[in-house]
Amino acid sequence: MEKSFGLLFYLKKPKNFSEGQRPVYLRITVNGISSEICTKRKCDYSDWNSTAGRMDGKTEFAKSLNSYLDVLQRKVYEARKTLAENDQPVTAENIKNLLLGK
Repeated sequence: MEKSFGLLFYLKKPKNFSEGQRPVYLRITVNGISSEICTKRKCDYSDWNSTAGRMDGKTEFAKSLNSYLDVLQRKVYEARKTLAENDQPVTAENIKNLLLGK
């Protein structure tokens, strides 16, 4: 049974990174154990709102990225619900595997 659940979108700085766009990652945490997924999207650090976990701005790119992250967030909650309904353990790794189709 899950006691805590967290979902976070953040920018990850790759090794030997100097400038440019950073990849957007999703971190799922269940009962203190986390799992990360790359969203295959990138964003400039200056345009990222780390508090909201979304991109700032009204541009088409910002709207598109934020919409994609909203869909991904909804899929995480659906995967969590599916695991609970099927009496499977709700873990970060199980949610990740369900999202990735493993």
